[in-house]
Amino acid sequence: VSTSHLQLAAFALGTVGWILCTVSMGIVEWRVWHVDNTTIISSGIAWVGIWKVCFISYLHVSPGYEEQFCHKLSGYDSFIPHEIYAAQGLLLIAMCMGLLGLSATVFALRNVYMGITHKTLITRFFLVGGFFYISAGLCILIPVSWNFYSVTHNQSIAFPPSYYMPSSPAAQEAGAAIPIGIVAVILLLLSGTFSLSYRFPVTANTITK
Repeated sequence: VSTSHLQLAAFALGTVGWILCTVSMGIVEWRVWHVDNTTIISSGIAWVGIWKVCFISYLHVSPGYEEQFCHKLSGYDSFIPHEIYAAQGLLLIAMCMGLLGLSATVFALRNVYMGITHKTLITRFFLVGGFFYISAGLCILIPVSWNFYSVTHNQSIAFPPSYYMPSSPAAQEAGAAIPIGIVAVILLLLSGTFSLSYRFPVTANTITK
């Protein structure tokens, strides 16, 4: 048990990183668009996520009330840029890999804390968990970096007319999902490093199978 403190920390960090990965995948604030025409987008701000596009409008509601309109982004939409396609697929993969990493770490820690001295089994599961953590972190890093690049270069998206979105914003900035994703990457990479650093203690009473 005394040799697995880093791996316990890896499980804690990996859990938080996996949760943040799920949060960043679910929220719409990936790219925040500032638009000049406020006829429909009343607040002048629209949020572009990887699954939907949302904005606040005062149309079709009573005076003084606002309503959020959202349009879902389908994998079959040809206008969706490559960085959003990549985010949809890679974040799903990252979520699955993170869950596998947590499962492997839990199994290894269970054996450690129950005193099951099965050297090969424990070491392999920590290694597998570390591999999945790092893989999940890299799967998040690619879409987060790619979308951040698109934001900094103010790249446009050719939305169809039914979305009531301009093809180019007056300006755009990174939404909350991007820094959340960056934190998730850091935590998962740390978790993977800690898990891979495990060394089974060698003692006279060690039973290897």
